This record gives sequence, C-alpha cells and structure tokens, in this order.
Amino acid sequence: MGIRLDEKLEPIYREVLSRNPGESEFHQAVHEVLETLGPVLVKHPEFADRKLIQRICEPERQIIFRVPWRDDKGEIHINRAFRVEFNSALGPYKGGMRFHPSVYLGIIKFLGFEQIFKNALTGLPIGGGKGGSDFDPKGKSNEEIERFCQSLMLELYRHLGEHTDVPAGDIGVGAREIGYLFGQYKRITNRYESGVFTGKGLAWGGSRARTEATGYGTVFFMREMLKMRKNGGIEGKRVVVSGAGNVAIYAIEKAHELGAKVIACSDSGGFVVDEQGINLETLKQIKEVERRRISAYADIHKHARYIEGSSIWTVPCDIALPCATQNELTGKDASILIKNGCIAVAEGANMPTTPEGAQLFQEAGVAFGPGKAANAGGVSTSALEMQQNASRDSWSFEYTEKRLEEIMVDIHRTCYETAAEFGAEGNYILGANIAGFIRVAKAMDAMGLI
Repeated sequence: MGIRLDEKLEPIYREVLSRNPGESEFHQAVHEVLETLGPVLVKHPEFADRKLIQRICEPERQIIFRVPWRDDKGEIHINRAFRVEFNSALGPYKGGMRFHPSVYLGIIKFLGFEQIFKNALTGLPIGGGKGGSDFDPKGKSNEEIERFCQSLMLELYRHLGEHTDVPAGDIGVGAREIGYLFGQYKRITNRYESGVFTGKGLAWGGSRARTEATGYGTVFFMREMLKMRKNGGIEGKRVVVSGAGNVAIYAIEKAHELGAKVIACSDSGGFVVDEQGINLETLKQIKEVERRRISAYADIHKHARYIEGSSIWTVPCDIALPCATQNELTGKDASILIKNGCIAVAEGANMPTTPEGAQLFQEAGVAFGPGKAANAGGVSTSALEMQQNASRDSWSFEYTEKRLEEIMVDIHRTCYETAAEFGAEGNYILGANIAGFIRVAKAMDAMGLI
C-alpha cells in the first residue's frame, strides 16, 4: 500500500492493523499519514518517545448504538449508528454525520482520522470526530427521515455539546436532517444550544456560505496551487468535476466565477459532457430541486453527451476535481488523466484518490491537493458558524466567504512551506500531513499522558 514506511513507523502500522481488523479505509488513511512522518521523527524524536503517533491513531472514544424506527407502513427497522470522538487536543470534536448504506465503523474511523489533521490545518480550535449510520435516506419520506433522526438523537444527545462534540452534515445529511436532529436535541435538553450543530438553516443559526464552502474552498486551494507553477492561473482551464452533489455543484460555480470552464460532472449512474460549459442553473434544478439523475441534463441540453457506467476521468482536462466519494480515482484513472495533459488535481471529497493514483500524480509532477487540505473549507466555515452562534451574531455572505478564502490561502501556504521545510517542495500530501500532525502532537504533549 503506497510508499514503504520508515522502520520506526512500520511496527506502529502493524499494530493498527491488528487492533482494527477488517477496516480497510481506516488502514489506508493511517498508512497515508504514516508514510510521510519519517522526517518528523528525525526532527522531533520526543514524539516517538512519548508514543504520540500511537495515541493519535487510537480514538479517544467510540460510540456504537442501535436506532429503531418505524416506516410509514408501521414496519420496524433497526439501523446501526456511530460517533467516533477521535481527538480533542485542539478543541471540541468536530465532524459530520453520514447516512449511507456503506457506513460501518471503518468508514467512520477513516473519516474521523482525516478530520483530526484537516481541522488542525484550519488553525481554528476544533478537534476531530465523525459519525453516521447505515440508514439510507434515499426513497424515504420526510416523515420516515424525521422519525429516524429523532430516534438516533435519543441516544446521541448525551455525547454532544458545543464544548464537547459538534456534528455537521455529510453524505445523506443536509439541512433537512440537521433540522430534525437539532430539534430533537433542543427538545431533550431544553436548551437552545445552537453551537452544538453546524450546517443549520439561516433562519435558526446557520452560516451564510456554509452550503458553498467545501466546493468554493477546493477551488480556492486549486487556484493557489496553480499560482506556484509556471503555467499558473485557473483562467481558461478545462475542468472535470466528479459528483453532482453539494461539493461538486459549488466547486463548479466557483471555478466558473474564476474564469475556468467545467465541461463534465457525474453521479453514480454516469457522467455528462458539455463542451460549452456545464449550465449551473440546469444542474441545480435537476440535483437540488428535482433530485433526478444527471442523465436528465443531456435531455435538456441536446448538445451535451451522457455516458453511462464509465469513468469520468477519460474526459481530457487541465484540472480534475474529484468531489464524489472515497477511492473513486484509481491508478488507471490517474494514468489516463496524466496522458491527456492534466496539470492539477484537488480533492473535494475525502480520500477520493487511491494511493496508487496519488503516487502517479506525484511522480508525473501533477500538482496534487489532498482532501485534508483542499476540502477543509467546509469545516472551516462550520467553525465560523460556531463563532457566530457563540457571539449571538450573524455575518454577511461576503464577509464569511472572505474569511473562508483567507483560511484556504493560509492552509495552502502552510502546506507549501512545511513541505519545503522538510525537503519536499510542492508535495502537498507531505506538507498537509506533517503540518497537521505537528500541531496536534504538540498540543497532546503539552497536556500530559491523557
């Protein structure tokens, strides 16, 4: 899996494998961090002596519980839910809730582990956590989703708090689900503790620009990477974006605003190519309002092509933005993108590129922005939402977006400078991992053996 580990780190990884059997996504996430930490142990041998890496790889708390609920026909269903409170060295646990049939403990631990370093990179006082359930909201009525969310919160509420653990949305959890979850939390606790959830509606404590933040932030990070190259600049570049959900839609929107042309996007059924540039108004209507398949885009815009069941990464482009799900961009896909002249990749999703794909991009000199850095705009704006809630304040869209852009520029600078400091200029994977790790490790070391 990926690069060979430093001899001091190999036994740590073997221990992770033995303690967490069958959790392949978590194993992958840990390996991708460990393979970059060899130089850190040379500069900071005290981290090894204090077993800080082993402590970071072990969650502070793992919560698993059942969620019983009734559907509209009165039939009882039992789902399983999780909350992994991974690391609170920098602040309260912060991370989304995912509702999807693929969810199991290994997925949540991989996401929570990534969240530790992503949150550290923002420079904001938030720790790392993640949660979710194998409940599938697709095809369910609003009433069924409400009953499920309320049942889940009857258990989860006791583990949450604005100074303890602050969930948000993720795949399958949008403003509707956050509303049901927060409403039940408020009812149980008899407190209007608006800072305990982020991604809320604007009328009840939400942050302007939160919906757009992950997609916008990914493109801001991409822009900063391109500035560091001779062929710098995002203007006029052909862009391919995987996915057609929240992250993808707003990555497309910001890419267009900055002068690029997004020519393709996808969903789980296939992808659409529009050489004139994806029409954002149509895409939003299909996916956000009507909740239809991406194939409907080609029915409306006859000049566009819909390709079913194939890889979107066969479409020639300058920039690739994987914004769908983990391990969607393989080594084979990376080879095709490189051959077709792709110069930069920024991950809008969490770990969407396989280790082989990431290694090929690095070897080919393609600028590669890993998810823990490139898609940190979402959690950054969630932390800004927490600030507004704590101060009983409300900020304009323009002010919030400006703060988001400043944070993303700072994350890029931190990753770039850290990589250069450790002799790997331009290696954003190494820069992001080391910068995030050092911030968390120093805080943990200062607090003693806890």
